[in-house]
Amino acid sequence: MIAAVPRAGSRTVHRGLVTVSVMSANVMQAIDTTIANIALPHMQGSLSASQDQIAWVLTSYIVAAAVATPLTGWLAGRLGRKRLFLCAVVGFTSASLLCGLATSLTELIVDRLLQGIFGAALVPLSQSTLLDTYPRERHGEAMAIFGAGIMVGPILGPTLGGWLTDTYDWRWVFYINLPVGILAFAGISAFVAETRRDTERPFDFLGFAMLSIAIGALQLMLDRGLQQDWFGSTEIRIECMVAIAGLWMFVVHAATSEHPFVHMALFKDRNFPIGLIVISIVSIILYSTMALVPTFLQTIMGYPALTAGAMLVPRGLANLSAMLIVARLSGHVSPRLMLLFGLAVMSAALWQMSNYSPEMDTGPVIMAGITQGLGQGFVFVPLSTMAFAMLPSSLRTEAAGLYSLVRNIGGSIGISASVTLLAEGTQINHAMLVEHVTPFNAALQSLDIGAAWNLGTQAGLAELEAEVSRQAAMMAYLGDFRLIMLVALVAVPLVFLLRRPRLVAAHETDLRQESAAPAA
Repeated sequence: MIAAVPRAGSRTVHRGLVTVSVMSANVMQAIDTTIANIALPHMQGSLSASQDQIAWVLTSYIVAAAVATPLTGWLAGRLGRKRLFLCAVVGFTSASLLCGLATSLTELIVDRLLQGIFGAALVPLSQSTLLDTYPRERHGEAMAIFGAGIMVGPILGPTLGGWLTDTYDWRWVFYINLPVGILAFAGISAFVAETRRDTERPFDFLGFAMLSIAIGALQLMLDRGLQQDWFGSTEIRIECMVAIAGLWMFVVHAATSEHPFVHMALFKDRNFPIGLIVISIVSIILYSTMALVPTFLQTIMGYPALTAGAMLVPRGLANLSAMLIVARLSGHVSPRLMLLFGLAVMSAALWQMSNYSPEMDTGPVIMAGITQGLGQGFVFVPLSTMAFAMLPSSLRTEAAGLYSLVRNIGGSIGISASVTLLAEGTQINHAMLVEHVTPFNAALQSLDIGAAWNLGTQAGLAELEAEVSRQAAMMAYLGDFRLIMLVALVAVPLVFLLRRPRLVAAHETDLRQESAAPAA
């Protein structure tokens, strides 16, 4: 039997304190997904690791979190959501301490695995707790708060990580979690209500194993694909086949099993599966641009890392502002209309980015970032609200886990695809441009250009090669931005398939399910 949770919209005396507590855990996990990236070179030198070896500090966390995320729903039903939340906070905080104390690469990788396992539950538990803490008519506000926490990671993580590493030591990118974890544990212990437990639902070992194998193989393939030359590598081909086989066996087993690992009831209403598809597309856009823009600013525009990071701040502020606006508009404006508006604004921002020039100043970059941030704010909140609106509260934790998993996989796909296309595009463009670098090219005969790019000297050839490489990379970046814009437009037709939430009917469904559920 499915365990019920406290009814959404029921009176919550400490709603504000519940929000602060769960969002502390949410922000801690969101920041930790990116904060370690900037400190990798320092870790590499401190632990005497090669570049390939130190990359496992990131890979181990990503793979562990991806595999453990689907477990959140079943564990929350078996242990109770509050108990699982407290265990996850304690485990994540303790693993962070161990990461900071690690004296070898092996220790650090094992501790990052533990971080990923315990941290996997924090985001879906935060989302489901907020949905049950706020009444349905305020779900837009709840998702705006949740979305703000999710967006803090990509925005604040690299900047905070760089400051801590430069000012103190790379170990402080992990120690910073300790006070936040203690605060989250105290708040959740005091203010979050426990849910009813479901001790009758058996654990589907086969389903979990197949899904874990598929997710783990896919994440490894995406993370190591560019480094291993993608399908030119035997490793990548094996990982791809394992991922496909694992997913196929999981789907077949879920469709035929009496107690599947993932409740099939999640897919009875079309809003949730369509929401999964759309959030995967949105994540591809978000994470691919977050991977491309900082390197573009540093390699093409020549800005230092600190300046490049500062230029991303207006995008984050615009995102948070848009979420606050959407929270106010929820209940007054159609969620589908806000979602369409957000996708249109994101597409416009990507069109701006596809017209960047190496000679531009900071203005176009900041304006495009603000535009994209506004669009993302208008997409994330109504999409989350509509995806969960028709689900009974008893399924929200499991749904939030699946939603978080798909969002992260979409981000991994976006990063891998954009970086791969950038590398390939740069090579192709470089070969094309070099064809025109000959003594017979009239453009190279002018006095101004000929003095700097003298084909008869080593210095001139080096200068010309640097400029050709820069132009080739610039063309590749613009091609990536155009492709990401087309990906954003693909999501538009899916919006029309989403149904507007029927608040009264959904609320009555919750009441019927909760009244029928036995006490733990």
